[in-house]
Formats: sequence, structure tokens, C-alpha cells
Amino acid sequence: MAPADLTRPTGRWIVDGNNVMGSRPDRWWNDRPAAQARLTQQIAEWCRTHTDEVTVVFDGRPVDAVAHLAGGNLRVEFATSSGRNAADHRIVELAHQLPAPALVVTADNGLRGRLPATATVMGPRAFLERLGT
Repeated sequence: MAPADLTRPTGRWIVDGNNVMGSRPDRWWNDRPAAQARLTQQIAEWCRTHTDEVTVVFDGRPVDAVAHLAGGNLRVEFATSSGRNAADHRIVELAHQLPAPALVVTADNGLRGRLPATATVMGPRAFLERLGT
């Protein structure tokens, strides 16, 4: 797995939504759906000025207010199983299905170890900086 090269467009991004939310201690845990919506809105705004395809994946049950923010080059998915880090399984599936290279946004070492060798990884802070937050 290669380190992120921020100078080139990747074409395809997979974002570990819960991991990115958890990287900011902004009390997101008090209202998880609102935090998911905030992050997804920030990603949607970035997507409007870029052509890269972005999929953000969250743990937990689907939240309509978050899912409705998808469109254009942004997809929103929720884990298909339950439990902590359930989204990791879907992220791994997506990373294996997408044509290389895919850029995965996460700081989760366990998830990183399950990604294909062709995946590039970017940490949440670098991603949030790219979003301008």
C-alpha cells in the first residue's frame, strides 16, 4: 500500500466516514446523524469542484438526511452489517472492486492492513485539510 501522493488526482476515493468524524473531537458522538450530515455536506461541496468519484461509508443504520446528500460524483453508503467498525468490511469490498488506484481515507491500521496493495491511503487530517475544514 502506497502513501498518498497529494499532487495527483486519484479518480476514486473511499472515505471511512466514522474514522474521519472521530478524528475531530467536536462532540460528534452527541448527535451522530448530524455529524454524518455535516461531514457528508463538506464532502459534497468539495465534489462540486472536482471530478473524482467519492464514496463515503458510515457504520450504523442508514440515515435518510445523510443519504439524500449523495448525487453526482458522491455516493453515500452505510455498513451492511452491524457492530463497531462494520463499515470496514464494505470499504474493503469497494477497494477490491474499484479499478486501481483507489485512495482510501482512514487512520484505522486494521483496515489499512486489509486493503489491496494497489490502494493508496490518506489520513483524516490531510483529507479534512483538502476539504478546507
